[in-house]
Amino acid sequence: MGKIIRITGPAIIADGMRGSEMYELVRVGEEGLMGEIIGLKGDQAIIQVYEETSGIKPGEKVEGTGRPLSVELGPGLIGSIYDGTQRPLTVIRSKVGDMIKRGVFAQALDRSKKWKFVPRVEKGKEVVEGDILGTVRETKVVEHRILVPPGIRGKVADISEGSFTVDEPVVTLETDGQKRSLSLMQVWPVRRARPIKKKLDPSQPLISGQRVIDSFFPVAKGGTAAIPGGFGTGKTVMLHQLAKWTDADIVVYIGCGERGNEMCDVLVHFPELKDPRTGESIMKRTVLIANTSNMPVAAREAGVYSGITIAEYFRDMGYDVALMADSTSRWAEAMREISGRLEEMPGEEGFPAYLASRLAEFYERAGYVQTLGSDERYGSVTVLGAVSPPGGDFYEPVTQNTLRIVKVFWALDTGLADRRHFPAIHWLNSYSLYLDAVEGWWKENFGENWKAFRNEAVGMLQQEAELEEIVKLVGPDALPEPEKAVLEAARMMREDFLQQFAFHEVDTYCPAKKQLNMLKLVLKFYRKAVEAAKAGVPVSEIGKIPVKEKIANMKRMPEEEFEREYPRMEKELDEQFASLLEKIKAEVSA
Repeated sequence: MGKIIRITGPAIIADGMRGSEMYELVRVGEEGLMGEIIGLKGDQAIIQVYEETSGIKPGEKVEGTGRPLSVELGPGLIGSIYDGTQRPLTVIRSKVGDMIKRGVFAQALDRSKKWKFVPRVEKGKEVVEGDILGTVRETKVVEHRILVPPGIRGKVADISEGSFTVDEPVVTLETDGQKRSLSLMQVWPVRRARPIKKKLDPSQPLISGQRVIDSFFPVAKGGTAAIPGGFGTGKTVMLHQLAKWTDADIVVYIGCGERGNEMCDVLVHFPELKDPRTGESIMKRTVLIANTSNMPVAAREAGVYSGITIAEYFRDMGYDVALMADSTSRWAEAMREISGRLEEMPGEEGFPAYLASRLAEFYERAGYVQTLGSDERYGSVTVLGAVSPPGGDFYEPVTQNTLRIVKVFWALDTGLADRRHFPAIHWLNSYSLYLDAVEGWWKENFGENWKAFRNEAVGMLQQEAELEEIVKLVGPDALPEPEKAVLEAARMMREDFLQQFAFHEVDTYCPAKKQLNMLKLVLKFYRKAVEAAKAGVPVSEIGKIPVKEKIANMKRMPEEEFEREYPRMEKELDEQFASLLEKIKAEVSA
């Protein structure tokens, strides 16, 4: 047991801590506040405390727990709302009311609730780490697979079927003549990545129902993406949309240092949302971690690691997991604050010199993997991180270091947001390095060359940007008709395809097949409009064709209606442009 000799905000120095280990969990002061050792020097330990430290005095005790900061993994995670150190906020509220008091402790997993355990292995079977011992039906959507913890193997000496709490033994393994009991729950240190058999190249897109993402800048299952943008550009709404609609089996949403009302919006709306695949509440496959801006700074870092550890646990069961972190900038700011209190040498803009390595350590835990176990099982963790650069400056350290790591960059543009174009992902500043990886999935599922359509659309928008520069100099009337047609088609691509209304009952989610057919329609209009303009048809006449209004309304059509209308719209495009060309030919011959 040690004692406090110095207090600097959440950073505390304690003496008499010889024998302690780095990242060991400790209890600080008379109230037993949770802290973590982040530095050791002789008998002294530097501790970051995950709760408010005002009122603590030098001389108060510090007790080590002998274990690192860890999370409890087992049935009961789904639908739970935790703080950054995995304290269940709903349980704490029932204990102390709406305002969390210091030193309050509650078990992450309910010790009283019983879960029905169904064995998957028989007595006498040899099992290795990662093998599925049995299952628990956690929700109607999620089958919780009870795994042999990493580092453990042996013969099943006894296995029980029935209802158990998470800490009651359900399996007894015999290893080298010794018996070991396993329960439904595991405990895992948050800073240590869970082991895997092999990391593989991702090949399937994470379908989000957001057209600018899925069709233009896709992220693969097991990939990494960053969403940087200034204030008001829609980062949080974008992450909410991804959490609601991605085709991941499990969603882990981390509210890291953002405003409380944004997290409140998640807590209010998620239970009301229906999962399009199952019809159940989206909370039936979601874990929420809330560490808002008015909660202790030090816990932000822990919250990010807690979230990725929970995501890895479900990945090990063979699930595809999507993790949203909103925002990694607030996490970096917390690191900067603690680094300053520890009097470390500051790096660029005051951030600690280890900022890049910490970001890389977090994002590298994403991936599409072959899990541990004797069976062939695959799972993935996709990490989507929001970045909040001050003043929308993409050259600040957090954004730049993040871009060196992630493979998808969704650049949110203030100009687009000001024009009320959402999602405000700029099509010329964003990129995805997964285009080749996911191309085969589109070909296999829809038999179409999706990448060719995507490249043609992006090329048209690049051409529009070049023409806009000319228009600024000489005006739109000076452009030839074919180039005016390009501008008209690009405007349709922006307004009728890329723009998407998150709060519209139909447009909030667009299935992959509908996206592809919508894209094909706009590109067909583009080709025919340029062809007609070259033949002498004025763009003013092209803009009057009736099918153009149908194309503008297609994103608000339910999927079934659009599937019926799509062949008709294609036919009408052909007929109406043919009519325009015949009219021009008749005028020329006359």
